[in-house]
Amino acid sequence: MTDQHFALFDTRIGLCAIAWGPRGINGTQLPMGGEEKIRTRISQRHADATEAEPTAEVREAIDRITKLLAGEPDDLTDIPLDLDGVPDFNRGVYEIARAIPPGKTITYGDIAKQLGGVQLSRDVGQALGRNPCPIVVPCHRVLAAGNKPGGFSANGGVVTKLKMLEIEGALVNHTPSLFD
Repeated sequence: MTDQHFALFDTRIGLCAIAWGPRGINGTQLPMGGEEKIRTRISQRHADATEAEPTAEVREAIDRITKLLAGEPDDLTDIPLDLDGVPDFNRGVYEIARAIPPGKTITYGDIAKQLGGVQLSRDVGQALGRNPCPIVVPCHRVLAAGNKPGGFSANGGVVTKLKMLEIEGALVNHTPSLFD
């Protein structure tokens, strides 16, 4: 019997998933375009997890994520995460990202400077692209240089990122350039 579990839950932006174990939440999944796709994705990322009713702690996290995605500000920083197996650099990136309040944004370069220098900006972007807990680790609040949206690894890409920022009230002034 496994001590790793997952559950699906509805939000304003679509069906999401959450995975957890004894030490906390170890994964979240943004909408993937249907229940079958999101089940497949969460099963790929958490092969040992079985679908289960959320514990009280996980239920509270789901409720808070759902409210955040409905426009109610909540920084989610006190939700316990189990980042066992996540490289130290990535953990540092996620810790800084978790401190960004709803409605605010910073750049990959801002995080890189806090970790040692702007030359780490690409590494910051790669770490955020591997974020196992989007929303709880709010990678959508991290922008490219010039406050451009940059990338977003979730289904829907930058459109999803901008939608999440809009819900939170973080207005991103993005006029497409010739190269967007």
